[in-house]
Amino acid sequence: MNGFYEFQFYLFSLLAIASALLFVTRKNPVPAALWLVNVMFALAGLYVMLDAPFVGVIQVLVYAGAIMVVFVFVVMLLNLGRSGISDIRSLGSRLGAGAVGLALLANLLVVQRQKIPRVALAPEIDNVVENVAASLFTDYLVAFELTSLVLLVAVVGAVLLAKKRVRL
Repeated sequence: MNGFYEFQFYLFSLLAIASALLFVTRKNPVPAALWLVNVMFALAGLYVMLDAPFVGVIQVLVYAGAIMVVFVFVVMLLNLGRSGISDIRSLGSRLGAGAVGLALLANLLVVQRQKIPRVALAPEIDNVVENVAASLFTDYLVAFELTSLVLLVAVVGAVLLAKKRVRL
């Protein structure tokens, strides 16, 4: 059974990486958003494999569902076309991408050489959803309400940006 889980891990990882590459190489924002949804589903599969099904479901509902729908609506309402997208083939963009890639590679090499200490496993939690909900609506209630307010302001701002200016 261990080989099956390893196969699933590599499958979800390959799906996430390939979809992410297709996401960043699309010129049209709507297909790019659909590839990003595919990345979110692959990450949700990885979360389920890590015995965190609640996080996987939230990943699909929040990111693949709500945020991607809002992103597609904003892109379609703003109707940016080609004028709103900068040319990524310029020399500066390529040098910047190369510098970021080299920095990530250097970081990976440094991390691989370090000895990672073993840590004790976290205790088993019976009901994750109940604990998250209790913490969210008691200790973090103000942060939760402020987040909902920020999301409301973002939606109103998107509508105002998309609304055509009409003089009466």
